Amino acid sequence: MSDILELDPEELVAQVRAYNPKSNSDMIRDAFRYGDAMHEGQYRHSGEKYFTHPVAVAMILAEMQLDDATIITALLHDVIEDTKSTYGAVTDMFSSEVAELVDGVTKLTNLQLSSSETKQAENFRKLFMAMSKDMRVILVKLADRLHNMRTIRAMRPDKQAQKSRETMDIYAPLAGRMGMQWMREELEDLAFHVLNPEGRTSIIRRFIRLQKESGDVIHKITSDIRVEMEKTGIEAEVFGRAKKPYSIWRKMQEKEQSFSRLSDTYGFRVITRNEADCYRVLGAIHQRWRAVPGRFKDYISQPKSNGYRSIHTTVSGRDGKRVEVQIRTRQMHEVAEAGVAAHWSYRDGVRVENPFAVDPAKWIATLTERFETAEDHDEFLEHVKLEMYSDQVFCFTPKGEVVKLPRGATPLDFAYAIHTRIGNSCVGAKVDGIRVPLWTRVKNGQSVEIMTAEGQSPQATWIDIVVTGRAKAAIRKSLREEDRERYVKLGRELARVAFEHVGRKATDKALSTAAKQLRLDNSDELLARLGSAELTARDVVSALYPEAISVEDEIDVAAAVVGLEPGQTFNRAQCCQPVPGERIVGITYRGKGVMIHTIDCQALEELADDSGRWVDLQWHSGKHPAVHSVSLDITISNDAGVLGRICSLIGEQNANISDLRFMDRKPDFYRLIVDVDLRDIEHLHAVMLILEADSDVASLKRHRNLDRKP
Repeated sequence: MSDILELDPEELVAQVRAYNPKSNSDMIRDAFRYGDAMHEGQYRHSGEKYFTHPVAVAMILAEMQLDDATIITALLHDVIEDTKSTYGAVTDMFSSEVAELVDGVTKLTNLQLSSSETKQAENFRKLFMAMSKDMRVILVKLADRLHNMRTIRAMRPDKQAQKSRETMDIYAPLAGRMGMQWMREELEDLAFHVLNPEGRTSIIRRFIRLQKESGDVIHKITSDIRVEMEKTGIEAEVFGRAKKPYSIWRKMQEKEQSFSRLSDTYGFRVITRNEADCYRVLGAIHQRWRAVPGRFKDYISQPKSNGYRSIHTTVSGRDGKRVEVQIRTRQMHEVAEAGVAAHWSYRDGVRVENPFAVDPAKWIATLTERFETAEDHDEFLEHVKLEMYSDQVFCFTPKGEVVKLPRGATPLDFAYAIHTRIGNSCVGAKVDGIRVPLWTRVKNGQSVEIMTAEGQSPQATWIDIVVTGRAKAAIRKSLREEDRERYVKLGRELARVAFEHVGRKATDKALSTAAKQLRLDNSDELLARLGSAELTARDVVSALYPEAISVEDEIDVAAAVVGLEPGQTFNRAQCCQPVPGERIVGITYRGKGVMIHTIDCQALEELADDSGRWVDLQWHSGKHPAVHSVSLDITISNDAGVLGRICSLIGEQNANISDLRFMDRKPDFYRLIVDVDLRDIEHLHAVMLILEADSDVASLKRHRNLDRKP
């Protein structure tokens, strides 16, 4: 948009009314005049009146067809920060909604997102909090940054560099994550112009030279695609463009290729009437040109979380040049252009009913879910950068299965993406059949083969090699498991509690004597084995005081678990229903204390990346009361007296039935879920053994209910 010389609200009002005839034009005019008055006497570095900037921001948002509140916020976004206006004044003159938005933008403006890591992490938390409160705050901030980058030449060179780096690192990736690819590309290119003007100029010169040598490639290929559409009778719009200089530069760096060898420097877009036509277009293009292996992505059948839907394919087009083609419907295209902002778009005075526009609240919830659990600054910042800054690459297993990874990932990330066991035992990798170091960055379309060996375990240096949260969490977990000092510390706590339970003290002499009795080298070896569950506290106590074990009392339910912090409470996870005697792990939940799971619970797979929430726990050694409910899935014969006999068998094992539910009734069999209160894993085995021995029990298994998560 050209600089605004005359500060007249009518141009903005007309643009808003063009897509929203029901717009409150008077309120927009009032906001325009109020902002102009508040910023009176203030000027930009270029010498223009300062208020030209808020008006330009409002015009950018009007081009995105946003609602009145967002447009008014753009006009007023600096009045609380830079003028004598106040939150209360904005509320009185406009609305509490506008005041909240303006206040949110003001707070974001004060965040130093490119400061030191600790402060940066805390400020990122605030950024995501603002996003979760109202996404429009970020939309105004992004438009604000876009106009500042468009006019950055008026700033001092050092300020230009600082703002450009911040834009490249934070605002451009954020715009991309929100689905506004056009804004991401423009922000990147504007920053690239400042940070590497020679590189950008060289790309543009090469484009001009290429155009002189081969003519208007875009027009030729666009015409070729249109001809194919006419042949197949498909109604579609076709557009082509050269990719942005920064996009070309990044590909040259990643692929380590010169401009002349770089492929797909042009992009083409086909807009169809409906989804079925998208696949018809794909078929026509692949029939006409040869598809490039590994460069096909179907985001229609598997949409991105921000609502993006499109088919991407790369083909060898005219003269063997590779070109990328994106195929989508008109509605998909609108969301692809607006991203998450499509939720607020208006047309003809009403909110656009686009079936592909995502609910911003749900989108931000999925984006920030993992951030909420991060316990320290480094972990939080790592999550943010993984979520915001990384594009994706698609690699293949030797069997042809696709593995999706963030850009910059290594064969180690690939190994952990397949399975933690594969990652932990990785000793080498082949990429496209060639042996490569584990720190090699994998690229789109490559085939990766992982070599493993028994006895291999993760090295501490791997943390710096991998980039995915899953891999980092798995490596840290393995390193923790190898941490002897930690096991010794946990073992000492287990021993202290066990000895106190029988009225004794776990002195160094007592532990050394117990170690000799158990034929171990020393007390540290005993404690390490105790902490790693190779020994039980009962074994250690009975080695010295066998008489104390035989007369011990039942353990208090509230103290059944050892390893909690003082004041921490615990609950058993209902998905796996752990009982004493099983290996367990604790997961911290805000407001819920610690939830304990069996070590093999499938629900833990979803928490593999959140290693900071994992707590090493052990069941208290000793006799537990029969209060731990376990669900059994039983199928029995539909004969007289069978159900009564089954209940009696359970009762004979001193186990109480707390609930019984019929799941399926057939003429010959009943299937039911029986909840049984048990002491420990041995008690469970005894109950299941006696039931399995009954001839009328057709099947019996422990019922796992993953739907009943904490």
